[in-house]
Amino acid sequence: MKTIDLIGSAISSTFRSKTRTILTILAIFVGAFTLTITNGLGTGINAYIDSTVASFGTDTAITVTKAADSQAQAGTDSGPQKYDPDAVSAGRGPGDPGTVEAMTQDDLDAIAAVDGVEKVEPVRAVTLDYIQYGGGAKYRVSAGSFIAGQVVQLAAGEQPDSGSDALQLALPAGYVEPLGFSSAADAVGSTVTIALTDGNGEQQTVEATVVGVSEASFSLGAGTEAITPNDALTTTLYDTQKVGVPQAQIGRYASAHVWVAEGATDAEITAVQSALKDAGFTSTTLTQQLGTFTTVIDGIVLVLNAFAIIALLAASFGIVNTLLMSVQERTREIGLMKAMGMGSGKVFGLFSLEATFIGFLGSAIGVVAAIAAGTAVSGVLSRGLLSNLPGLQVISFAPSSIAVIILVVMFIAFLAGTLPAARAARADPVESLRYE
Repeated sequence: MKTIDLIGSAISSTFRSKTRTILTILAIFVGAFTLTITNGLGTGINAYIDSTVASFGTDTAITVTKAADSQAQAGTDSGPQKYDPDAVSAGRGPGDPGTVEAMTQDDLDAIAAVDGVEKVEPVRAVTLDYIQYGGGAKYRVSAGSFIAGQVVQLAAGEQPDSGSDALQLALPAGYVEPLGFSSAADAVGSTVTIALTDGNGEQQTVEATVVGVSEASFSLGAGTEAITPNDALTTTLYDTQKVGVPQAQIGRYASAHVWVAEGATDAEITAVQSALKDAGFTSTTLTQQLGTFTTVIDGIVLVLNAFAIIALLAASFGIVNTLLMSVQERTREIGLMKAMGMGSGKVFGLFSLEATFIGFLGSAIGVVAAIAAGTAVSGVLSRGLLSNLPGLQVISFAPSSIAVIILVVMFIAFLAGTLPAARAARADPVESLRYE
């Protein structure tokens, strides 16, 4: 019997006992359905995080701070800590200490001298009072940081140009209607007024152009109410804020952005971080900041996948039972096949193919049902509960993951079918022909 004939015979023999086979397929369906949904959940959320990573910077940018001496002496974040006149407030997101020692130009020079560091830029933090369009209402607002390589998720317009001398910003979508714009597109190109208080306690205003409207997105701490200024606007706001500030307080920064070479490997980035630590600085990469989120998501998916695997293992016992009964019912047929010259290997292959085909049917139906259900649920959530996170598809399916799930289920089915297939292969043709 040729291989193609063997496959055809296995497929046609699968539904000799329709009820038993269908129940086995349904058991596999449950496991495959669950496995597909849980993997889709992990794929969807991780894809959303990856798509918004650029809004925080690039993988070659490292955030560097200098730990305050008082914090180091305390050895803990809890309890009273000694006053440090050189400490400044940080705490811009997960992983950032609440208080750090202020960086000076000497510190920036020391960082720039570290082997592997390509560029150093201090983070010029500004505290804004309000934003206003025309003579309309004034709304409280904050300013995020914008670094080279950053990509803002836009609802309209274009990215702020970090290399331009023009004062530009991306306006949060939530401010469009309150400020008096009819739409996001209407806001693009408009001039808004930003107010802040200088070192003399006097309120100053700066005018800037809205070049884009940013969508609400996953955030590490800046929040969705922050405008995204380009370098020129950040510098102008920072200089305005420092008017009247004592000279001794100027040139003090809470943190700095450090760039390594484009395409640097993880080992090279780790080496730079180690050198920064030896120089007395703490550092964190974007990947490290997001590590907690992705670890939690992957952990949840792993637990759910474990339940799916348990369901598949339970289904494998159904495959064993189905094929063992099939072998018993077809004893005389097996004897006849062997008497006509079919080798034990082909007999084994015949029953193994039946098991694999059952696994394929169960997994294929489960995958198709999971994709349909997952797409529908994801659409409902995107339009309702999660509508404030544009671009988030909670459950997403990668073709490669789908293919792997089907192959894994078929392999489990094949393993489950080896016991009955081996029994059929070992059958004595003479005894089988005598079987009643």
